[in-house]
Amino acid sequence: MNLLFGTAGVPRSAKSQDTISGLRRIKELELDTMELEFVHGVRMSDDLAHQVNQTRQELGLHLTVHGPYFINLNAKEPAKVTASQQRIYDSARIGALCGAESVTFHAGFYLDSTPDKTFQNIKYNLGQITERLKKDNIKIILSPELSGKLSQFGSLEELIKLADEPNQIRLCIDFAHQHARTNGKFNTYDEFAGMLDAIKNGLGKEALTHLHIHTSGIKYSAKGEREHLELKDSDFNYKDLIKALKDYKAGGFLTCESPNLETDALLMKKEYENRR
Repeated sequence: MNLLFGTAGVPRSAKSQDTISGLRRIKELELDTMELEFVHGVRMSDDLAHQVNQTRQELGLHLTVHGPYFINLNAKEPAKVTASQQRIYDSARIGALCGAESVTFHAGFYLDSTPDKTFQNIKYNLGQITERLKKDNIKIILSPELSGKLSQFGSLEELIKLADEPNQIRLCIDFAHQHARTNGKFNTYDEFAGMLDAIKNGLGKEALTHLHIHTSGIKYSAKGEREHLELKDSDFNYKDLIKALKDYKAGGFLTCESPNLETDALLMKKEYENRR
């Protein structure tokens, strides 16, 4: 798969802020993909999902999904874990009806658990979801996201360890979050290349050809992510990131989460296309 560029949600310049208008604007902008933002809940009907898939196919575009923010697969309360599993399942089911290929989400928080116990809980609860998806013949990849805060589960190492291709689990690598959670590190070509090497060494070379990527400018503190910024207002070194992705022949979906969605997505796509 080639590296496809797009926006996290409907482009700001779309005629209307609905999904189908967003897809049409993505095509007009000559971008390649759009992420469906179910961050406040999955509120799309099956009928609309089928319409979205039809439009996507007509336009030759790709889709990914971001699941709800209200997910914690390491919650102490069983009811919260069950609700989190359901939110991921609903995101995957509707996403698959839309023709989306990957659904990302923040998997959970450490709370007062150890990192190892948190990993085991999240792995088990994700396994429950993938079994249900298989049983219902729902084909979509679950891609837990590299988190931007130290209190959240989701370091690169944890996600590589969690990935399980036969069970439809990969990872969403958010380079801006990695920059934020390390308080300004991971911002050079060598550091970006090191992340890609870690994925290749942990999951195989093929994993680099189907990446789910998030990036943007970002504001951070010692505790990690604070807010997304436009690239021009941030110290994030997107040019070195693009160079590393090009050199490693990375493929998949690069989703821009900048406040200025399409402008920065196009900026990164142009940077990519201009590199030889």
